[in-house]
Amino acid sequence: MRIERHQAADVNARTAAGHNIVRLVHAPRGMRRLRRISFGGTAAIVTSMGVIVGLNAATTQKTAIVGSLCIIALADNLTDSLGVHVYQESERLAEREAFRTTVANFGTRLLVSLSFIAEVLLLPMPAAILVSIGWGLLLLAGLSYLLAKARSVNPVSEICKHCAIAVAVIALSEAVGAWIPRLLSPP
Repeated sequence: MRIERHQAADVNARTAAGHNIVRLVHAPRGMRRLRRISFGGTAAIVTSMGVIVGLNAATTQKTAIVGSLCIIALADNLTDSLGVHVYQESERLAEREAFRTTVANFGTRLLVSLSFIAEVLLLPMPAAILVSIGWGLLLLAGLSYLLAKARSVNPVSEICKHCAIAVAVIALSEAVGAWIPRLLSPP
């Protein structure tokens, strides 16, 4: 009896995973593309804004901020892309689809990160911070809008939720960035 329940649960889990794969593979082409970039794009946008604001609060050295953004654009991007790929393999997604999603995730994150790096390099820091926050919120709102429309949900509600989380990350990053120098400075 116990083995039968376990086997039934395993079959149900495999069936559910199979339905998810079928939904992804048979989703409209635009939705598949959106799924491929949504995780990477969102992560790169919010992380970049947090790093710029947080590191600026800790130090005004542009080299530290650009260096951190470059490290995130490569190291964090590669590890997240690997994580997405391994997760998709564990969900038994077709190898070709998993590879496409991994490459799209990496490319999206890299391009978004490079756009923030360009802003910091080309503008004085006070302007770079404001432009980066504006650019990041605009990108996040655009992505949220496209996802909401594809899911047939209220875009305004989705944009507000996602941007509120981004603003919370920015505020927390600034607070931590300002706190660290005080913590580490001699009494």
